[in-house]
Amino acid sequence: MPLPDRSIRMSESVARSRVLVVEDEEAIRDLVCFHLDLAGYQCTTAADGKAALEIATKKPFDVMVLDVVLPSLDGVTLCQAIRRGGLNREVPILMLTARREESDKVVGLESGADDYVTKPFTIREFVARINALMRRPRSTWRAAATSTQNPAVSALGVTIDQTRRRVTCEGRVVSLTPQEFSLLYLLASNPGIVFSRDELLTRIWNNGVFVTDRGVDTLVKRLRQKVESDPTRPTRLITVRGAGYKFGEV
Repeated sequence: MPLPDRSIRMSESVARSRVLVVEDEEAIRDLVCFHLDLAGYQCTTAADGKAALEIATKKPFDVMVLDVVLPSLDGVTLCQAIRRGGLNREVPILMLTARREESDKVVGLESGADDYVTKPFTIREFVARINALMRRPRSTWRAAATSTQNPAVSALGVTIDQTRRRVTCEGRVVSLTPQEFSLLYLLASNPGIVFSRDELLTRIWNNGVFVTDRGVDTLVKRLRQKVESDPTRPTRLITVRGAGYKFGEV
């Protein structure tokens, strides 16, 4: 039995939630869209990153599914490009990939994704995660990025401007991922206060996204490379053995 013609579905269901599915494997792309269609979603597809980015700059979506390994432009770079601005800067994003290492998952989440599913996956779980993303409020980093109430923080040579989402360290501008920014702002806003790994997981990542303590350690390690003069002897992002992390006191 052939899969439903999505072009017909789209014209008949303009009121349904719109999903952009970016997947280079046709069988997976058709299977995902078939079940999203049954779940009440309206699918638009792309088989490579550049085509997807062009679509994303012209048409708004309610949720996106991005494969990590794509021709022309990989999913992580695509996610970062979408988050930088435009119609879909705030859209929930689910990363889809065959990679199972936690470091790969962390990279995907740090690029701005809201959730991460590895192949092979069950359709029931996949659709449930899409539904959860649709119900979830804006992620903490996007809310922080657009907040006009949080003041700028300056400590130990680091200045963090929430309203502009701009970080400088010793006078130089530092480019941070969304999670790096959220972590740095949280710690620098509370110098000397120790945050456990569990607390950082809750505050930095959304509920329902599975990241272990090692993911927190990886995030801190990468952030140190950007804001420490000597990452092996940190003076800003300090490890408190057996407890967690804190920002150095002035």
